[in-house]
Amino acid sequence: MMRKTWILMGAAVVALAVAVPVVAHHAFGAEFDRNAPIKLQGKIVKLEWVNPHTWIHIEIEKEDGTKEVWAVEGGTPNVLLRRGLRRDCLEPGTEIIVDGYQAKDHSLKRANGRDVTFTDGSKIFLGSSGTGAPYEEELLKARRERGRC
Repeated sequence: MMRKTWILMGAAVVALAVAVPVVAHHAFGAEFDRNAPIKLQGKIVKLEWVNPHTWIHIEIEKEDGTKEVWAVEGGTPNVLLRRGLRRDCLEPGTEIIVDGYQAKDHSLKRANGRDVTFTDGSKIFLGSSGTGAPYEEELLKARRERGRC
């Protein structure tokens, strides 16, 4: 009887360990609004290079002159690295433009990033889970030729 209890407890621990990451990850449609595209331009104030999503925090200036910080979700660090985007390309103070999709709750300053465009005009796909990746070979080649990250 004691052995059966330990087996059941072990199975419960394994089930919980498997379920927690699944609950923590979300689908694009659960949090972001594909009908609310957004373009954000500003300077990076913070970068979270973590799994399962990177987060780029940018300060934008609104039309009335006030500033606000938006959190932009990107793909995993591994996805971004494979696309040629390194962490040191996104240092605080870097001016960027992000095209993406606003959170379903429009009161939140959050977006899912599709593309990031740098001041030199080069563009990288951020790994949005809501849209397909564009053909980027020529964009990556151009970035490398210019010596960009």
